[in-house]
Amino acid sequence: MSFQNPVFIPGPTNMPEAIRKACDMPTIDHRSPLFGKILHPARAGVKEILKSQTAEIFIFPSTGTGGWETALTNTLSAGDTVLAARNGMFSHRWIDMCQRHGLNVQIVETPWGQGIPADRYAEALAADKEHKIKAVLATHNETATGVKSDIAAVRAAMDSANHPALLFVDGVSSIASMDFQFDTWGVDVAVAGSQKGFMLPAGLAILGFSPKAVAATRTAQLPRTFFDINDMTKGYANNAYPYTPAVGLMNGLLLATETLLKEGMDNVFARHHRIAAGVRAAVDAWGLNLCAATPDLYSDTVSAIVTPEGFNATSIVTHAADKYGVAFGVGLGEVAGKVFRIGHLGSLTDVMTLSGLATAEMCMVDLGLDIQLGSGVAAAQDYYRNSTGLALKDAA
Repeated sequence: MSFQNPVFIPGPTNMPEAIRKACDMPTIDHRSPLFGKILHPARAGVKEILKSQTAEIFIFPSTGTGGWETALTNTLSAGDTVLAARNGMFSHRWIDMCQRHGLNVQIVETPWGQGIPADRYAEALAADKEHKIKAVLATHNETATGVKSDIAAVRAAMDSANHPALLFVDGVSSIASMDFQFDTWGVDVAVAGSQKGFMLPAGLAILGFSPKAVAATRTAQLPRTFFDINDMTKGYANNAYPYTPAVGLMNGLLLATETLLKEGMDNVFARHHRIAAGVRAAVDAWGLNLCAATPDLYSDTVSAIVTPEGFNATSIVTHAADKYGVAFGVGLGEVAGKVFRIGHLGSLTDVMTLSGLATAEMCMVDLGLDIQLGSGVAAAQDYYRNSTGLALKDAA
């Protein structure tokens, strides 16, 4: 692998140099007002990116997985029922976490490549007359399959059943890259991570809690210590954490939020859509298909590309790393060996994306697939030349 080449995995993503340098800072007293000048503006920036007026923002030294655990342990008790669709590796892992915590998971099995079936959620919620379901889980963007789900439709299903359950959304590979509307969608807990749309190293779990979710902590009985949001709230009031924070990452998060908001979130979303559409044009020119079943499900942060039957898609990823020093994503779970993934989120431009597409083409030709060298690159070039999307600008 070469440090000179950009990565095309769906996270961790490429880092702008200014944000990388912001993480490299001298030691400060993390219990001083100076740290508060990093902490509170960073939390305010996240709140704005979530499009929320009401969310309480919590930032833990962890990853998205720790964010999932934060959502569960602060709001639920052993034996509670949660509703979840299993339509990819990351929804599967969240379900597994729920089961390990002694929760009863009502699973809506869904083919990989499909989004969350809001109609089946609606049926399950309507049938739950005793309101045993305490939380509804939704993976906004399934990173393993490149599938985007309709969170507004999930909220509509809950509202149509007049169901009081909490709505938890995994936005790890969507927040800060794709439109996310915390208040409008009625989200109760949103989970993000530092290493994707925020363009930072892994190490921060970033969450938004609605007032309803915060109130649920008063009755929740699942054990929690490190991930206790009430302890965190007390720490924040004193410009501190209940333990040692990742100060450098927090400083990077402050600059990342400032950078994204200066670019303008609608521009950020347009840029991601533009780059993704170019990748999809290349996939079509190659004569291949995406794992996502229909265009309305296409993710703007990662494309999972299906290779011909009998071909091991993982060999493309291995060959790219070994011969060209470029990183793509392997298939996971049920699609392992069937797809390879191109991540197109975070700090990325048209020109960087073209280099990844060119590398993918070389790998596929090297490995004997019937791909015309240059076909996908040309299709993406044509799209980028003639579309009106926005390119990444250095806003730092």
